[in-house]
Amino acid sequence: MGFPWGAVLPQIAMAFLQALLQPFFWIVIVLIWLLYQRMQKTREALFGVRDSTLRLVFTSLVYGIAGGLLGSVLIVVLGISVNDLGILYLWVLAVLLMLVNPRFLCFSYAGGLLALVSLLTGYPKLNIPALMGLVAVLHLVESALILGSGHSGPLPVYVRNRFGRVVGAFNLQKFWPVPLAIIAAVTIGQQLSAGGAQIQMPGWWPLLGTLGALPAGAVLTIMPVVAALGYGELAVTCLPRERVKVTSLHLAVFSLVLLGLAVLAAHVPQTVILAALFAPLGHEVVIHAGQRSELQGQPRFVPPARGVMLLDVCKASPSHEAGLRSGDVILRIGDIPVNSRAELTYALDISGLSFEVEYWQEPGGLRRARVAVDPNALPGLAGRFGVMTVPEPGDLPTVDITMDGPLQRIARRLFGARAR
Repeated sequence: MGFPWGAVLPQIAMAFLQALLQPFFWIVIVLIWLLYQRMQKTREALFGVRDSTLRLVFTSLVYGIAGGLLGSVLIVVLGISVNDLGILYLWVLAVLLMLVNPRFLCFSYAGGLLALVSLLTGYPKLNIPALMGLVAVLHLVESALILGSGHSGPLPVYVRNRFGRVVGAFNLQKFWPVPLAIIAAVTIGQQLSAGGAQIQMPGWWPLLGTLGALPAGAVLTIMPVVAALGYGELAVTCLPRERVKVTSLHLAVFSLVLLGLAVLAAHVPQTVILAALFAPLGHEVVIHAGQRSELQGQPRFVPPARGVMLLDVCKASPSHEAGLRSGDVILRIGDIPVNSRAELTYALDISGLSFEVEYWQEPGGLRRARVAVDPNALPGLAGRFGVMTVPEPGDLPTVDITMDGPLQRIARRLFGARAR
């Protein structure tokens, strides 16, 4: 028997629409607005310009809705129920881990640790295969969202890599409000009851969960849930669009392997510890592989042997309209060769309101373009020309890439004071 899409999809759509109308969904959007607003203030302080917060939030909303639809379908097809998932424990543990280090605010760490505690102590009583399945689905949705929009609106920064060199980079940070439709209860037998209608499910359903363990007569419903997903990393060795492709692939592989282990654990209970261990350890491997490749790899945004490399080009600026992009190397302004930020600034100051730029672009090679600047523009490279150059010798980092949590900072201050 095939999956009854015609009967199930309307129920998913109804619960999904209910999630969109929940006040908490709009609270999440407000929080995301505030996060993007803070990022744009940082961009303005460093770059002299800012992107549209409304555009960033709207883009995140569109992608979040699309990701939520994908996640909802996967959750229902897999038969993941919120029953015995320990959602409250999961959230509390995730927050506590965040206090140690912000990057631990992730269900792969909290879910894996919670599952291991349940296996060792018997408390709390959890449906571990379903819990690991939910973690896998959320990360699979995150992988798709990163691939689709993780590269947009990057923040150009100067960072110090593992070798002590200050290099150019992009801080990639995205947040998505994700409405979900998720199964809330189950019934013995393989029937779905939603809105009073009985839907006959195929014999292989559910792939995850222990539906028969619930009391006879329990009703299966699809209920609305609101989640929020976030993504953050540095692009040091490549352009943001190239970086998110690698991250998305690694995260998708992690998600599919975890999902496979969850399905295996649902049918072979003795293997449940494999899924519980892989959730935090596998995610840690993905994180460390990404950090190692970016902070120890060959940096992309460093001064070239000749010319001035651009770290970022502001959209709608004179340079962007002329065709210049991140990673391009400016060789001449008019007839004046430039090999440093100071020389570039000087050449722009004496070139008037219209001049020719000679630059090198990969791919494409040597190019020339006519640039016209606004006489009322703010002074400086960012305001007048719309570019930010890569760091030069003597430049300091603009951001600190360490991510200590509140507990780590308190402990460092406490033990540091005692040491003195």
